[in-house]
Amino acid sequence: MSNVVELMISVMDKHRVYKYLDAAWIQNEKSTITGVGATSSSDVETCEDCLKRSFSDCFSKMWFHRRLPCTKWIPQYSASYLLRDFIAGITVGLTAIPQGIAYANVAGLQPQYGLYSTIMPCFLYILLGGCKDMTLGPTAIMALMTYPHASKYGPAYSVLLCFLSGVIIMLLSILQLGSLVDFISLPVTVGFTAAAAFTIASAQIKNFLGLKVKSSNEVVDSWFSALTNLDKISWPDTLLGCATIVALLLGRYIKSKSSQYRGEGTALKFKFYSLWLLGLSGNAIVVITGSLLAYCLSQENVSPFILTGNVTGGLPDFHIPPFSTQNQTFSEMVSEMGSTVMAAPLISIMETIAIGKAFEKGKGVDATQEMIVLGISNVAGSFLGSMPISGSFTRSAVNNSSGVKTPFGGFFTGTLVLLALSFLTSLFYYIPKATLAGLIITAMIFMVEYHTIAVIWRTKKSDMIPLSTAFFFCLFFGIEIGMVIGIAVNLCVILYGISKPSIQISWLTVGDQRVLYVLPKENVLFPATGRIREVIIEECTKRDDYSPVIIDGSHIYRIDSSTSKGLSSLNDDLRARGQRLVLWKWNDIPVRTFLSFDDRLKWSIRFDDSLDRVINGKGTNSVLTENEKCNQ
Repeated sequence: MSNVVELMISVMDKHRVYKYLDAAWIQNEKSTITGVGATSSSDVETCEDCLKRSFSDCFSKMWFHRRLPCTKWIPQYSASYLLRDFIAGITVGLTAIPQGIAYANVAGLQPQYGLYSTIMPCFLYILLGGCKDMTLGPTAIMALMTYPHASKYGPAYSVLLCFLSGVIIMLLSILQLGSLVDFISLPVTVGFTAAAAFTIASAQIKNFLGLKVKSSNEVVDSWFSALTNLDKISWPDTLLGCATIVALLLGRYIKSKSSQYRGEGTALKFKFYSLWLLGLSGNAIVVITGSLLAYCLSQENVSPFILTGNVTGGLPDFHIPPFSTQNQTFSEMVSEMGSTVMAAPLISIMETIAIGKAFEKGKGVDATQEMIVLGISNVAGSFLGSMPISGSFTRSAVNNSSGVKTPFGGFFTGTLVLLALSFLTSLFYYIPKATLAGLIITAMIFMVEYHTIAVIWRTKKSDMIPLSTAFFFCLFFGIEIGMVIGIAVNLCVILYGISKPSIQISWLTVGDQRVLYVLPKENVLFPATGRIREVIIEECTKRDDYSPVIIDGSHIYRIDSSTSKGLSSLNDDLRARGQRLVLWKWNDIPVRTFLSFDDRLKWSIRFDDSLDRVINGKGTNSVLTENEKCNQ
């Protein structure tokens, strides 16, 4: 029965059990070593007590607030909060609608699927989201990962990928494995983000130039098609695309300058909010302007632009995600998606957590809760035909700059999207594809982290290796392959650095005794073990010296079994040469590690402050028993 209880405890509250076991182990060790401090059974918490406390914690007020964050802000909600959330929600909605249409195009889907993907997360995040600025929905990178499957096999694949991504994200959150994204380092992230931006922008060249050629998300194919069909360029589309980019860049500039007009006067406030709103609504303005231009020209029987075309109107049907098609079973669909099934949720988590950390400075982000709401939003969204979603940095930035107070701003964003689907889809027909292409290309320009690349180049050029590798392979071989290779190269760079630790080596004269003093200035792990041994033997052989070797371990706090084996081998090598090895000032944890591997090393350990006492054999060794000290 006790085993069952312990298993239940570990499943529900594993960290608490670990603390409990550690405390009991430490107390037991103290009792064994000192003979005092033994605890009675009443002093140590029993498994049954821990189980009761775990149940209590699961339904505590703090746990309830953590898993249902809306309970923290609803009691303090006010009319002023409602007004700010309304303004922010509408502003984000004006950005979300054109972006949703554009990213559906990137994913190879009809425009309405981008809007379907925006609905569920807007409403679910109100209840389950913990970051007021966060907005979930379709993003450029998730659209890029969806494209190879959706463009070839249709929306069924994007919906299934959305469902599977949500399930995997929720599973990772339950198992608290969100830290897996920590293996994707900053250089790799910057590299694959830059590659994704360039790939997405390249795929829009066709629409930007008004070329009627086959769509492709391959960089080489996109540029080859464009360059070999320059004689077929549609100049009206090209000019409209250029005008879109210029207008969006101008909008960003106006927004950056609007802060100059902050003030108390009515005129200043009007000028500030006018410029601020103009800058934030840039996406909506260019889409509306382009659509009006196309509509007016169509009334004159002039059609100079390639238009989006018919868009299915009305609200999406609620239906179970397609687990099979007429031609393929579920397993065949999953096999066809391949590594995207695992890569998409990991990248989605990485994007979302990074955005949360960026906007919740000083407050902290509950990564597990953000993963829960992200997973649920993907699963629930798949029942409405959603493509995979993640946190959107652009829309979150708009939300933040709009002064949103709570996640309730998502209600107004979601409502605006629903209204657009219900009443405005007939107008989407007139949206020029060149306008959407210009919108996407502009977004991709600012997706590349130029400042971070410059900092990496100035501060640590070795990080440019994984960055460049990730960029190259993501660009030409796909996001999934590029990320895996980038991570592998980054690990190799890290291991290479570990294999070349900073070591101070010097010959000292202590009294009348000459010694080789070795001071590793960082932890010594398996890649570095051979180097330290090689350096010491080479130094002794080169000078034909048989003096004692002292390794100062004061800077070493962690070693592994390879290091322990290396110390044992080094001890054997030096003894064969008639030399003495002294392990001086090593910390407790490394000592326990290498002694468990080779008990003979206990004769080499010394803890004295005086090097003279160590060399002359007068030093103390607390590891030896009293009998061993007498026989030393």
